[in-house]
Amino acid sequence: MELIVTPTAEKQLAAILDTRIRQGIAQAIESLETEPDKKGKPLAGDLAGYRSIRAASQRYRVIYKIDDSVGVVTIVALGMRREGDRADIYALAKRLVRAGLFILSGLIILFCCI
Repeated sequence: MELIVTPTAEKQLAAILDTRIRQGIAQAIESLETEPDKKGKPLAGDLAGYRSIRAASQRYRVIYKIDDSVGVVTIVALGMRREGDRADIYALAKRLVRAGLFILSGLIILFCCI
């Protein structure tokens, strides 16, 4: 499968200063090239249709969406899991979905790559 990283996810990765953590997240993302539907877990609620995989010391999550019809895995967001905190990656992802930014980012990236 082809991997596409949204600008949001690229910025989130660049903001992580620890190179070991960045490398661990990059490895988790690369692992999604093969059988992404068997990795991570499906999300529910506002994030239904997306999946999440643990990365880099199990505290970080990579949120992605699989489009089997075109063979693309889109990395939409990544960050630290902080349950109950406003900075939690799932809380941020829900806000982005509600604002429609996940969908828009994916369409813009796919459009640019065609």
